[in-house]
Amino acid sequence: MPGVSTAEIERTVQAALMAHGAGAFPAAEVARAVAQAEAAGNRICGLYYLESYCQQLRTGRVKGDVVPVVTAPRPAAIYVDALMGFAQPAFAYGLAPALDAARQFGIASLAVGHAHTCTALGYFTEQIARAGFIGLGMTNASPIVAPPGGKTRMIGTNPIAFSVPDGQGGLAMQFDQSTTTVALGKITMAKATGEAIPEGWAVDADGNPTTDPEAALAGSLVSTGGYKGWGFGLMVELLTAGLTGGVLSRDVKPLKAPEGPPHDLGQYYILIDPSTSGAFMDRLAQFEGLLAEDSAGRLPGQNRVLADPVDADPVAWAQAQELAGIAD
Repeated sequence: MPGVSTAEIERTVQAALMAHGAGAFPAAEVARAVAQAEAAGNRICGLYYLESYCQQLRTGRVKGDVVPVVTAPRPAAIYVDALMGFAQPAFAYGLAPALDAARQFGIASLAVGHAHTCTALGYFTEQIARAGFIGLGMTNASPIVAPPGGKTRMIGTNPIAFSVPDGQGGLAMQFDQSTTTVALGKITMAKATGEAIPEGWAVDADGNPTTDPEAALAGSLVSTGGYKGWGFGLMVELLTAGLTGGVLSRDVKPLKAPEGPPHDLGQYYILIDPSTSGAFMDRLAQFEGLLAEDSAGRLPGQNRVLADPVDADPVAWAQAQELAGIAD
């Protein structure tokens, strides 16, 4: 099919969300995130999620018309209660005061509690970096990871994202990765297409390595680096649940299930002013120079180009138009 512009994706997604009960502002914020995910080639966090969003708006798993509440429990600690609504508008409400706090104090935190899944964390930390600050973000998710050597799911894929400004309104580097060997969406997409998964991604319900995505979904994903990844996953779990008031991963029901209790997830961000030390941008430039000495050397996310128009999945795009009530 011909490419679809990101503007058209935004309009269609916003229309679909509003047709299923979302307010204009929340729908616009979610639509912007979906369009950027598609532009970045991240289909798992793009149109792939739209049907779920619409279904959950209808059943009340996500509240589409709430206004997030912003407070400052401490001068450099901003808290946003998403009121069981979407994460994107909640972050938008909290970003400006968090940036102001980081400017004043050199470092600030932004905690978003009682929110729907945020999908791609890098979407949020990138906004922090484009405002000139270092952004570190994390979130927990539904349980799919057992302790190394164990069988009982305890935590989610619990991703971490890190974005660094280039000093000119752009990104010097960015990574956005789960604390498991692979994101859960890669497993579900493999199941949908009938493909096997590489060994080392997951174990079955008995704790044995598997290449069967269905067995993996009944079992557990593997923490990246074993105990090391498990440690990072636990760090994310405690910060995102403990500092936002959201639930532990064990209490989060499957994220895409049409019905059930709200996700009630937490997202936690740290914003750092790189000018605090007076040396950060210089050291960044030095390291970039060192990387340039190696032909394979580059910073993660460097020179990333977003597609526009987007080579959207035809099935997902047709479904988006249908959800929006748009005739092809």
